[in-house]
Amino acid sequence: MDRSNLNPVEILEAWIAGDRPLRKISAAELELLAVWELADEARSSSRASRSRAFNITPDNVADVVRHKTDLFLSLLDQLHTFPLKSSVFLETLWNLWLPLAMQLSTEKQSLKRPLIQGILGGQGTGKTTLCQVLKVILGKMGYSTVSISLDDLYKTYADRQQLQKADPRLIWRGPPGTHDLDLGIAVLDKLRGSLTHNLAAVDHPKIEIPRFDKSAYGGAGDRTQPEIICGADIVLFEGWFVGVNPVADRRLNEFLATAPFPISTEADCQFARDMNAKLHDYLPLWNRLDRLMVLYPQDYRLSQVWRNQAEREMMAQGKSGMSEAEINRFVEYFWKALHPELFMQSMLEGDRVDLVVEILGDRTASKIYRAIDLKSSN
Repeated sequence: MDRSNLNPVEILEAWIAGDRPLRKISAAELELLAVWELADEARSSSRASRSRAFNITPDNVADVVRHKTDLFLSLLDQLHTFPLKSSVFLETLWNLWLPLAMQLSTEKQSLKRPLIQGILGGQGTGKTTLCQVLKVILGKMGYSTVSISLDDLYKTYADRQQLQKADPRLIWRGPPGTHDLDLGIAVLDKLRGSLTHNLAAVDHPKIEIPRFDKSAYGGAGDRTQPEIICGADIVLFEGWFVGVNPVADRRLNEFLATAPFPISTEADCQFARDMNAKLHDYLPLWNRLDRLMVLYPQDYRLSQVWRNQAEREMMAQGKSGMSEAEINRFVEYFWKALHPELFMQSMLEGDRVDLVVEILGDRTASKIYRAIDLKSSN
């Protein structure tokens, strides 16, 4: 078969199909993959490109491709267990998941302690899938990984009931103020101070990873049994506003003056101001992050579409779910608290974000770049 015109996905599909012995992967195939690795930067009209994001250069591209290839082949017997089954699965694996795992490995090796990677993304952007896949890949690389969601840090049901009495606007869990920040800080500090898994002694103190059951109390949710671990090499900390900093009052008020959907009343504006002020309380927690990446949807309103799709799929399986109207109110409540057009954009303009992954309407990764490159090209 002539492979000179194949794209990377077709090459990977051929390897999976096993139409040639894996030990006979040709130099031509590797060279073609190397060309594709650098093609993103060549096509880009700005300095923001995937190759720069993962530090792929003409000098090291051959080594990168060889490493990615070896890692890909080591995963062949586990690909069927990966949570994403779409037509772009292999493309996402090759272009995002594998190089990101390699990047985390490099960063981890430069530290004397576990690495904490923050993952910021709205509903439906793929945070959970990303964490699940990275755990498998990093496991193949010899690293133990634990995932923690901002949701796992919610205050208990009883505490949130008291919170709602004090502030009736907090009708749902989710906004700033509904999390146990002391718990989050304590857990991340224990993880940062833990031994890596291959050095952990038998008597090394166990670490309780908080978990949250969203189905408890009729969907209001409550703490459940924690997960007990000895430590981890890499911690993946994800959530819908993980790492988000408060914006200046002047900028917030200028933004609110345009009454962006779904903010429509002065009460909505005041809620947004109060939630912005609450973000100051989260800064000590964010300071525990070593890195922060953003899953950035092409349009923030896609989260509402994705949530409705997920709910319909659940109901088709016979599970209970919310109506479309209920989902829309729920998602819009989050937007009223921290509007994505303001807070996500402000994060890209700041200095906290390392990596940006733009997400299209079909949930595929479009552009992948460093935030600093985006700023330098503007």
